[in-house]
Amino acid sequence: MHPQGVAAFPHFFVGVDSLAELATKEDSVCVLNITGGESRTVTPVSHIYSGGNIVCGTAPGRSGSVVKTSAGEIPVYDNAAEAYNAGHRFNTVVVYLPPSGVRDGVIEAVRVNPDLKKIVILTEKVPVREARIIRAIGQMRGIDIFGANCLGIADAHNHIRIGGALGGSAPEESLIPGTVAIYSNSGNFTTTIAVYLATAGWGTTVSLSSGKDVYIHYAAPEWTHAFHNDDRSKAAVMYIEPGGYYEHDLRFEKPVVACVVGRWKAKLTKACGHAGAIAGSGDNALAKEEWFMEKFGVDALFTPDNPVCTAKGAVVTNIAHIPAAMTAVMAKNGAQPDFAPVGDLSMKCWFSNTQGIELPAHLNPPVVKALAPYDDQIAALGEQVGVVFPRQTLKDASGASMMDPKTQVTRIHGTSVLDASTHTFEENLVQSLVREYPDDNGAALANVALNAYVNQAGKVGLAAADGSRAAGNSPNTALAAAVAMVGPKEVAKSREVASALVALFKKSGMTDPGEAFDFSAQLAVADPAIFVAPAGPSKCCEMSASRCEAMIEGIKARGAKSVFVDFIQALAAKQGGRVGCGVLLAAITTHLGWKPLMRKRISAMTVSNLPWHFRVFSTLIGSAASNAQQTIGSFCGVKDSDLMADWSFTETAHLALLGTRPDAEALYAFSVLLGLIISNGPGTISAQGAKGAVSADGPESPERVQINKGYIGFLTHTGYAHGGNGFEAIAFLLDRFRDSGLKDPGTDNHGLDLGAMATGYAKEYKGYKVRAKAEGNISYDKIPCVNHPVFKDKDVNYDPREVFVDDLFQKRGAYNVFHDFYHQLVQALYKTGVSRNVYCVNVDAVIAVILLKMLWQPYADGKISDETLEAAAFTTFLFGRMIGSAAEIDDHTNRGRNMDTRTAASKCAYVS
Repeated sequence: MHPQGVAAFPHFFVGVDSLAELATKEDSVCVLNITGGESRTVTPVSHIYSGGNIVCGTAPGRSGSVVKTSAGEIPVYDNAAEAYNAGHRFNTVVVYLPPSGVRDGVIEAVRVNPDLKKIVILTEKVPVREARIIRAIGQMRGIDIFGANCLGIADAHNHIRIGGALGGSAPEESLIPGTVAIYSNSGNFTTTIAVYLATAGWGTTVSLSSGKDVYIHYAAPEWTHAFHNDDRSKAAVMYIEPGGYYEHDLRFEKPVVACVVGRWKAKLTKACGHAGAIAGSGDNALAKEEWFMEKFGVDALFTPDNPVCTAKGAVVTNIAHIPAAMTAVMAKNGAQPDFAPVGDLSMKCWFSNTQGIELPAHLNPPVVKALAPYDDQIAALGEQVGVVFPRQTLKDASGASMMDPKTQVTRIHGTSVLDASTHTFEENLVQSLVREYPDDNGAALANVALNAYVNQAGKVGLAAADGSRAAGNSPNTALAAAVAMVGPKEVAKSREVASALVALFKKSGMTDPGEAFDFSAQLAVADPAIFVAPAGPSKCCEMSASRCEAMIEGIKARGAKSVFVDFIQALAAKQGGRVGCGVLLAAITTHLGWKPLMRKRISAMTVSNLPWHFRVFSTLIGSAASNAQQTIGSFCGVKDSDLMADWSFTETAHLALLGTRPDAEALYAFSVLLGLIISNGPGTISAQGAKGAVSADGPESPERVQINKGYIGFLTHTGYAHGGNGFEAIAFLLDRFRDSGLKDPGTDNHGLDLGAMATGYAKEYKGYKVRAKAEGNISYDKIPCVNHPVFKDKDVNYDPREVFVDDLFQKRGAYNVFHDFYHQLVQALYKTGVSRNVYCVNVDAVIAVILLKMLWQPYADGKISDETLEAAAFTTFLFGRMIGSAAEIDDHTNRGRNMDTRTAASKCAYVS
């Protein structure tokens, strides 16, 4: 037994008397499980850095193989006995075995090798019982054990690393010889502390990663003893986590900076992070801070603003304060740093992406060139345009939408449908694809593009939709027939132009295509064949030719600006040709996608597909109106040119659905209605239809995905139960108000006693419910749009979505008698004993009351029928849900895998 070890630690063996003995040039190492996942990359670096100190390794079943390194090959054997019998002599074993194999691996190494002096265990979560056995074996055989769950030992003076990845893949960069020893419960922070110290001019002697399993073999007392006996080490840094009393009785003879972390763990009841970093009674972070403060004679933590320290040491809780604390403590001891500072701790960003948000300077540091080889990798990333999403299985998952199960509020690209309901239809359509709302200039351009293609006169798709309606099909089926005609050939030119514009301008430095920009360089290299049609009579139809002129005039009339539109026109003028409307469409959609593309929010593929989505949007809205309502140049009695110059797409959708241009209040209500319907998350039938259509085409070959088919999938996955069910609430309200004499549902001076109407119906319904139950009918009719499976257990219940919309309209002073009746009804149901508490009015009621208010006058005048109301309710749902489906289609095209929405056969059942 080492005589000095006996003197310092009479209760247990310590063979290492000085830190200088921890990792020496004389040490020879055997690595157990040398070809394991972690060792495979770490061990060769250690071997090279240490000048070839690893003599052998073990890996069951791999005897005879070698681990190749630039410092020579390391032979591999099945076990330690075989390596020893082959003549390899080693005094140190490094253990990479799994937890269940650590004890047996250590026992075998000790048994076969009488010269063994050190064991370094990197394995995490070695069972405490087995750790005690290992400790006992080490004590009996005179072996020092390090770990477990550590990264080993490194000596910067000896240029030796034993065990794990201290110093990373280039240890010489951080393990700079100096006078400071490091003891750390954290492996990774051991290296970080060495790097931080160098910024103040302090180098290291020995860096020890103690590990932080429940049982630490070579802990703070052993290390402190060796620290005192190492003449090279003039000071030390100790990085301490909660848990254990290893540091409680330490007495220091040299200056120490203690970094105590983990205050936030005080309230935890189970380990978080290292297995041993959970405190019991009196050994949490605050307690350990007090231990060290008492040892150093300080009454506060050291910070740059409050540099409290003595010649004995300082206590910090932030590793960034360690360098300054070390310098301050050593100054009180008359010592200067080991060398000139190396670097500094200022934030050095290799990347920066503010997503267009203007940040104050202290939150927006400058970008610096990265270290090699990362600088070349980052430069290569700079060549990438837009984001590239990792592909994954998206069955019942989405990167576009998410419903909060508590509030039942869905978000599209982070925007709740409640907030979306305060935006216009066209703004929400753009946001569904480019993930952010357009500015006023972008919205103006979007309105031109969407209105340009809404007129379907002469299109086979409109004939198909009319034929489908005549055959008795539902609105979704009729619209699917029209959308099927917007195939890839219809949009090939637009997609080609969009891709070409991205290629031309991606390195131009242009950030906002709505601002003036010199595109002379792009004009000089652009391929006219892509962008410009020959001069002379158009080969397109008359409608297409006039559409191009109307689009340009519409952009001028709205005062909209676009670099891409100007570029197209300038190129056409230069070539003496003309601009096609498909090219203009691509210029507008590329404008809308440019800023998020440059900020890597969307992909280049999304930008190339934007014209296709826009064509589908226009077709779906346009085909909701019959052929009788459309002629060449006129849609529902309004000139196409007027639509492009003056109408919002929200107004156009209202025109297609109801035949009129809405006033301000009706327009707002219609926008709210469409926004609320956008999505209920990826699990809805309509979203599954859209995602399934993309999945079936194979998004891993995205060029084969038929965007229009994605919308057909959405349309065919709506129906009378999902989409058409909105009419149930309208039918219910019609029964209540049909003979009421109601003139104007928008005034509270309607002369109706809503309370009496609600109470009368509640009593009637109570009688019906009692009779139904007496007859054993458990599937009796429920009142539409009251109660909700989530919002139901309070005395008075509210659907937060309905409350939000109700508040919106109240603030505008907009009254809706049907909405008011619903509020009266849930109270009456409670008062008459139908319900045990006050039901909520759910959000579906909002959709019904808004639409019925808009249609009440023509219905009351006999101009529209119940069937027309039902079709209008269903079609309105399709308009709104088209927005959410667009987001799912684009997301699944970018992220999904081939056929990822299918259900495994093992999860399917046969029903007889």
